[in-house]
Amino acid sequence: MRDDKPLWVPSQASIEASPMYAFMEKCNRDFGLSLAGYGDLHAFSVADRERFWTSVWDFCGVKGERGIPALINGDVMLDARFFPDATLNFAENLLCQEGADDALIFRGEDKVADRWSWDRLRALVSRLQQAFKAMGIGSGDRIAAMMPNMPETVACMLAAASIGAIWSSCSPDFGEQGVLDRFGQIEPKLFIACDAYWYGGKLQDVKTKVETVTRQLGVPCLVVHYAGDAAAVVNETPGSKTLEDFISSFEPRPVEFTRLPFSHPLYILFSSGTTGVPKCIVHSAGGTLLQHLKEHRLHCGIQPGEKLFYFTTCGWMMWNWLVSGLAVGATVCLFDGSPFAPDGNVLFDFAAAEKFAVFGTSAKYIDAVRKSGLTPATSHDLSSLRLMTSTGSPLSPEGFTFVYEGIKEDVQLASISGGTDIVSCFVLGNPLQSVWRGEIQGPGLGLAMDVWDDDGKPVRQEKGELVCTKAFPSMPVMFWNDPDGAKYKAAYFERFDNVWCHGDFAEWTEHNGIVIHGRSDATLNPGGVRIGTAEIYNQVEQMAEVAEALCIGQEWDDDVRVVLFVRLAPGAALTEELTKAIKSRIRAGASPRHVPAKIVAVTDIPRTKSGKIVELAVREIVHGRPVKNKEALANPEALELFAGLEELRI
Repeated sequence: MRDDKPLWVPSQASIEASPMYAFMEKCNRDFGLSLAGYGDLHAFSVADRERFWTSVWDFCGVKGERGIPALINGDVMLDARFFPDATLNFAENLLCQEGADDALIFRGEDKVADRWSWDRLRALVSRLQQAFKAMGIGSGDRIAAMMPNMPETVACMLAAASIGAIWSSCSPDFGEQGVLDRFGQIEPKLFIACDAYWYGGKLQDVKTKVETVTRQLGVPCLVVHYAGDAAAVVNETPGSKTLEDFISSFEPRPVEFTRLPFSHPLYILFSSGTTGVPKCIVHSAGGTLLQHLKEHRLHCGIQPGEKLFYFTTCGWMMWNWLVSGLAVGATVCLFDGSPFAPDGNVLFDFAAAEKFAVFGTSAKYIDAVRKSGLTPATSHDLSSLRLMTSTGSPLSPEGFTFVYEGIKEDVQLASISGGTDIVSCFVLGNPLQSVWRGEIQGPGLGLAMDVWDDDGKPVRQEKGELVCTKAFPSMPVMFWNDPDGAKYKAAYFERFDNVWCHGDFAEWTEHNGIVIHGRSDATLNPGGVRIGTAEIYNQVEQMAEVAEALCIGQEWDDDVRVVLFVRLAPGAALTEELTKAIKSRIRAGASPRHVPAKIVAVTDIPRTKSGKIVELAVREIVHGRPVKNKEALANPEALELFAGLEELRI
């Protein structure tokens, strides 16, 4: 596929039918502007943040009292406050409809299927709200959940938000210590867990884990039935109740919504924790809501009643992003389990059956589908699908090509990037511009995103640090247990004064798009030249012999040398010929500087629970330094494969 032509070009009709276009025209009318395209709209959104974010609030119909000032102390990022006089309730905005239409559609691998109407969702939220209040949970209290991505989890979160409690979640595949490393820091008043879950076609027991975590946290436990025996888990867990018993005394009634300040804490999310105890990142109700409404309504163009899907677990911020789709009246589609159980068609079966309009997933999943030989374009009816989004790691140019050749030729592909730190995106898609191979379409509205060199100067079509030079609503409220803000400031503001430095190695393109080259702290520096690991992965992972790769910089002879670890495809061996072929591919596709000094075959590559490979942890192991929090990994045993490798001693 040629790179001198875009992969997708929006028609004028589709542009003018999009909510983003309607929003732009509204701004033109309201403020006497003449915005003529996305570039103009983005420039307005960062130059006049007060009018922009006020317009987002009004256009998206936020329920609440907005107040007069939209922003105070806007020039100082750590002191800026959006809508300081506003009051709202997050759950009130998500429970925006009533009736028998679908609010949630659930699939648990091939084992479970369920549909929840708006009325059914409201009824459970009401009963949970009453039960939470009865046990003394109120504004500012924490509720922690180790749950599958299922409707009951959404209901529990909404009930917590309705009374101003703070929600925090992880997936049930976390180990005991991983759960305690997170929830132990925030001292919840209630722990919520499932009785079992499905993964890879197998029933996964959590009985011992639930009992241990509950005992260590020292709080009551609510056990939600999914795939096991909730009563049996309760019998083994002192101070616990089944969901049915917990709400049995309460009948559904209209949900009460406590309106609270815009900056009131809503979520506590956690950093990956692969280099220490996870950081507890606190996000506000108002900032999360406004940012998600902007992304769903304007950037994704979601209309009420459309089906929105993202493949995620409750331990990844994309779950928080997904459930906010309720606020625009979308039907949110939930999936829990392995996307390859019973086979790689399972998510596309779901998409075809329910007629997804938006299908979100990870770059690793797209690559896995490509390597599996599946072609959903010919095997599934995806006629309803208009937008596919990808995140978690940079999507390779070949991944872009596969989406258009193997999934759907006329879909808008939006590679997106942001993270737990902002519970949203810095860069993402938009319906007004073309999609180019290997490029994210551009910065998000209202975000003064740029790329800077080491001296803090903007650079074009050169690699540098992704920064944001002005405050935005979804900045964290704080870090938990960080009373003087030192950890928060160190995380984002140590590199450049009064400028958010996100930690991504990025580059502007000639189309005003963005390429993410990997994490800055994983950037390689052979000979003092910065190289993004994604540039190497984009080459080597296209080879049939290589299933997956991980790259680090190893300290060697007063310099840094590039070491590439490869997990080979079944039947492949790292022969001298394959080693030469890998180096040749990297030299031709990237540059001679990218060619690794060492290539080492390993049988597994460590990754986080959300599927991200952990370059920093491997780098520490290779250098004989301890990895502080292996519980953050999905496969911690894989780290041992990298300790004391003979190949790295020469």
